[in-house]
Amino acid sequence: MENRKFKILVLSDLKDSTHSTLKSTIGLAKIIGGDVEFFHVTKPTEVVTSDSQLSAMRNINKQFINTDKKISEILKPLLLDYNVKITSNYTFGNVKNEIQKRIDTYKPDVVVLGRRVPKTINIFGDNITDFILKQFNGVVMIASRNKVLDTESQLSIGAFNNLQSFQKNILVERILDKGNSPLKTFEIEESIPKTDRTNSEYKSNKINYVFEDSPNAIKTLSSYVAKNNINLFCFNRNSPNKVNYTKHLIDSVEVSLLVA
Repeated sequence: MENRKFKILVLSDLKDSTHSTLKSTIGLAKIIGGDVEFFHVTKPTEVVTSDSQLSAMRNINKQFINTDKKISEILKPLLLDYNVKITSNYTFGNVKNEIQKRIDTYKPDVVVLGRRVPKTINIFGDNITDFILKQFNGVVMIASRNKVLDTESQLSIGAFNNLQSFQKNILVERILDKGNSPLKTFEIEESIPKTDRTNSEYKSNKINYVFEDSPNAIKTLSSYVAKNNINLFCFNRNSPNKVNYTKHLIDSVEVSLLVA
């Protein structure tokens, strides 16, 4: 397998889940062999509250200092505890535009996001997860808020539906090779053609769960993921399923997700 260093871009709103997101990112970096960049964007409307140009510049400068201090406070203990290279970058501007610019410049192999809180609007912008999944063609990890993907835990992997498409991705293939056996796969009846199902073997030592196609299928699948102590759940957002379950999996499966 190709031996290369992968680039991981972790996007953060500097909220309470930042620490757990970073720990999961470090766990991923250890698994795949990667360097990490921490990136934050502040909206100008959160800083500039006056029409005075002088006042606005003072507020921006103050915010830069405060943001730099906060990021340092977050990263310093992690840099001491883990031997992973983490750099940081932050800016002011439109959140989606600045994220797109950073992706274009840094060219990451993986983008990491904290898990969104359903039915809430966060300071990092509306629908950032949807934006990244649409605009970024690489691998996306959505880190669990409560179940950290850390370097001390054994890597237990679950995968949704057809595994054949993962074999074309060097990064995902490396992760699958590092996982404990048996690999556990989860299918929903009629969501994937039978011809693809028969060709979806990745490892011979594999346990497969097939769930009835029903309104509660994703909820049931999610409970089985938890029961099996899986800490990384993989699926392909562009797989040839009859139904696209991407949004449902993101909202329902509680562990960290790897979206190819």
